[in-house]
Amino acid sequence: MYIYRKNTETQRGQWASKTEYFLVVAGNVVGLGNVWRFPYLCYKYGGGAFLVPYGLLAVVCGIPMFLLETSIGQYTQEGFITCWRKLCPLAQGVGYGQLVMKLYDFSYIIVQVWALFCLIVSFGSQLPWATCDNTWNTGNCVGLQDLDPTSTNLTANQTIVKNGSSAATEFWERRVLGMSKGIEELGSVRWDLALCLLACWVFCYFSIWKGIRLSGKVTYFTATFPYIMLLTLLIRGLTLPGAWDGIYFYLYPNLKGIADLKVWIEAGSQISFSYSLTIGILNVLSSYNKYNNDCYKDCFWICLLNSGTSFVAGFVVFSILGFMAQKQGVSVDAVAESGPGLAFIAYPQATAMMPFPQFWTVCFFLMIILLAVDTHFISVESLITTFSDLFPEWFHAPVRRKIFVLIICVSFFFIHLTMVTEGGIYVFQLIDFYGSTRICQIFICFVEILALSWIFGADRIINIIEDMTGHRPSFFFKLCWKFLIPLLSLISFILYLVDYKHLKIYDCYVYPDWAYTLGWVMTSSSIVMVPLWAAGQMCLTAGTFRQVSVHLLLSTLCGRTLIFTLTSIKCCMRSLFLSGEQAERTKKDPGSLL
Repeated sequence: MYIYRKNTETQRGQWASKTEYFLVVAGNVVGLGNVWRFPYLCYKYGGGAFLVPYGLLAVVCGIPMFLLETSIGQYTQEGFITCWRKLCPLAQGVGYGQLVMKLYDFSYIIVQVWALFCLIVSFGSQLPWATCDNTWNTGNCVGLQDLDPTSTNLTANQTIVKNGSSAATEFWERRVLGMSKGIEELGSVRWDLALCLLACWVFCYFSIWKGIRLSGKVTYFTATFPYIMLLTLLIRGLTLPGAWDGIYFYLYPNLKGIADLKVWIEAGSQISFSYSLTIGILNVLSSYNKYNNDCYKDCFWICLLNSGTSFVAGFVVFSILGFMAQKQGVSVDAVAESGPGLAFIAYPQATAMMPFPQFWTVCFFLMIILLAVDTHFISVESLITTFSDLFPEWFHAPVRRKIFVLIICVSFFFIHLTMVTEGGIYVFQLIDFYGSTRICQIFICFVEILALSWIFGADRIINIIEDMTGHRPSFFFKLCWKFLIPLLSLISFILYLVDYKHLKIYDCYVYPDWAYTLGWVMTSSSIVMVPLWAAGQMCLTAGTFRQVSVHLLLSTLCGRTLIFTLTSIKCCMRSLFLSGEQAERTKKDPGSLL
């Protein structure tokens, strides 16, 4: 074990400092879900009461899984595929399933494209979504000037908004997206968005082309600047009239929601999404740590930072939505949205009502871009690292790595051109819903936790964490790994299938049958990797079924355990004959004896 660790640290490289590792992981896990999904879920499912299932599942599932994935990455010093060769070879299909999911995840770069386009047009003398005097507006357009800012007639204003189409909505649908009638009509490429897409992939390439040392430096800006923007928007939001009405809607507890099973499922899904669980990124990032890095403490601090950011982002979003509702004379629930609707319709419309609207709009879209950009290039870096670990002899030369990164970026640029067409939003939503959907993550989580806690062994994981960090995780973590997380994953998997509904856009557009078939092909493409790999290895490995099973489940484990045992014995014997200084050095690094 120690021989391998010493060699890989030299070849693969390590983080330049603990700060870089912390910023990279924080930049990855703190993303768009914290700003546009958590606040809306909290408001929709019981307000402050939603924090009960969220907090409980964070303790039972989120933190234990975060610790598990970071610790095995740090222990094996491998990517999310090759790490299974040293844990449970039969479960290596989990890594290939995560690889397929990651390819679909790259589509999130389109959010950066939209935000970059909106940022550019925000520098004009007038925000284009504030009025209906633009070429793309229809006769049903409702601009800010059409609503009386001092109106107290709630019914009248709600009727105007309901019957008309807001200027922000028309800007989003007709100017930014240029939406066609459906996925069957992709239409032409929107070249302004295509140029933004090119800029995003160029930035991604130059953030990772030299490896993790450069990526770590980039996150000094991309991981910290969004917090400056978030704090700025928070201060501004809390000082707006109507802000506290929005915060009331955000946090007012509805205890009836706790009894709804759907609330618990959404809370668990949010934790998995925002903590970046089951997609392999945590394994890769922690694999660049030193063996003795305190990943135990890192786990608690990063999870606390993530959940705390989500909670604070709720105040930012709903304070401004409360202001917007008061200006329009409508209730907060009439303007509250989630996802792209919040980021590209509701929030920009709210900033257009403020004094100095361009400034606040620029701050918001800069925050959106930077929240998305580090998550994206870190995701691409994890893919590059995994391929580098699969084929180390090919990627040994830095030039080859740069060429491979260039091939990945150029290839996906052309693939993603389909999402900046007139029907691109339908393609994006299809990939987002089916490609890396909740059922894939639940299935991967279930297999991963069973392989690690039952085959590799929860006790062995606890011993490894203690050996690396000096902290021994409590029995609670073992209980979560072996029983609670597998049980909750299985229940969630079954409930998802029972409650499954086809994807719809705006609850009205129904995809054609071939699109739903394609969607399920994308979903199954990651899930099927697990049984296919296991079946393939069982067929290709010589011996009886029992012999093959034992070999694939335990051979690597036993060999590594034997090396560790012999090394420890040798360490103890040699320490009897070494000087005090030499003995101390050997105690810290037993591999130096070999």
